[in-house]
Amino acid sequence: MRLFAGLFAFAACLAAPALAQDAPAATTRAAPPAITDTQNLWLLDLSTGGRVTIWLRPDVAPNMVERIKTLTRQHFYDGLTFHRVIDGFMAQGGDPKGDGTGGSTLPNVKAEFNYLPHVRGAVSAARADDNDSANSQFFIVFQPRLALDKKYTVFGRVIDGMQYVDAIERGEPPQNPSRIVHAYIAADNPPAYVPAPPPAPAALGAPVTLPGTGPGAGAPAGKALPKRAPATAPRKAAPAR
Repeated sequence: MRLFAGLFAFAACLAAPALAQDAPAATTRAAPPAITDTQNLWLLDLSTGGRVTIWLRPDVAPNMVERIKTLTRQHFYDGLTFHRVIDGFMAQGGDPKGDGTGGSTLPNVKAEFNYLPHVRGAVSAARADDNDSANSQFFIVFQPRLALDKKYTVFGRVIDGMQYVDAIERGEPPQNPSRIVHAYIAADNPPAYVPAPPPAPAALGAPVTLPGTGPGAGAPAGKALPKRAPATAPRKAAPAR
């Protein structure tokens, strides 16, 4: 009995390394960049009144992050509108056509679906039905939409200025769409935020002269002049005698 027990223990020791070799190797995630790494901070100056800071995640979406950096440095995003904004869901922009059908002249980016969730402030690549059709468009999530997880490429997260995202004009399309005034990568030493210039006032046309206020009338605009008495006033009839 002792002999059989010893042989069994010896066989078990020999089998153990083989089992360990058959086990799949543990997958390791790439380390995210530091939240202060200016090479991976995307700055969007919005017409809603301030600067939005987005932490880019090349550890999970390196190709989409590289696309964002390339287009930003080409000033592609400057002046583009948020053309589709759904309250309680998301704000979508990055389309030079402004109707959701446009993109850059660069090739589409293959899907990089990852573990990052579509929570408030998540920044994700917009695409068509084809998984590999992301290009320049993106959307920022207002409220969690976890049903989108691993179906769209999350490549960043708003870490400052979410109030300016919340203020983006709603609509599909919005009547007066909010826009990206300028986009920068923080490492490029961008200038401080400068508010967008106010829209030019609407033209009022030729000036209008109100009745009784023409040249020489001597009365403030909009105030009717008193009627003048006739040059020769009629005489009162003499009382009957």
